[in-house]
Amino acid sequence: MLQIGSFSFDSRLLLGTGKFPNFDIQKQAVEASHAEILTFAVRRMNIFEPSQPNFLEMLDLSKYTLLPNTAGASTAEEAIRIARLAKASGLCHMIKVEVIGDMKTLLPDPFETYKACEQLLEEGFTVLPYISDDVLLAKRLQELGVHAVMPGASPIGSGQGIVNPLNLSFIIEQATVPVIVDAGIGSPADAALAMELGADGVLLNTAVSGAEDPVKMALAMKLAIEAGRLGNEAGRIPKKRYASASSPTVGMVSSS
Repeated sequence: MLQIGSFSFDSRLLLGTGKFPNFDIQKQAVEASHAEILTFAVRRMNIFEPSQPNFLEMLDLSKYTLLPNTAGASTAEEAIRIARLAKASGLCHMIKVEVIGDMKTLLPDPFETYKACEQLLEEGFTVLPYISDDVLLAKRLQELGVHAVMPGASPIGSGQGIVNPLNLSFIIEQATVPVIVDAGIGSPADAALAMELGADGVLLNTAVSGAEDPVKMALAMKLAIEAGRLGNEAGRIPKKRYASASSPTVGMVSSS
């Protein structure tokens, strides 16, 4: 069970809803993923314009928890304003804080992210900040009171997978809140590795929406996350320099 603040979830896959070819494929992919948390950029949604197409209308929202994000914000003030807009629309009190500091790499601004989280926590939001794989920032945000930390595996939409498993493992080891790996996942193998390292969940979007078959990839990601979680709980064997026979060497029939 994944516990984020007062929310509980069976699925550990959080699915972004942008960049799908069309609403029908998006809906099928969401269903195939079995995700319970759907994230979207508030600034890209016509949440106050009923006449405009809206993917939320395609879904049975009783099955999902919506996680609006503050994508597009470059300052704490912008992120706070977007979060308030999402709350005012009645979508959810849970918010993914995303404050981009560099438009080329789309890496988050740690200072503005911290400021935004501090204010939103005071206003009663369930706060999930998107951060780089900064071990100390993750620790400081936990101490501040955020409900999860979301370190990127690699730059948003890059598909590079986990480029720094060591830092990610450090964040997971000292975590007091759920660690949800966010950004850069490219394949089911990347998602499985994140879970094997001990992450509590994975948030992804482009890896599914940009796949040749988004629906199949959504299912593949679901299964990979489940497999990775089970692998972590089972405990893998240690790596050895040389071979180790899998069959017993005692009691064997002699050739003499």
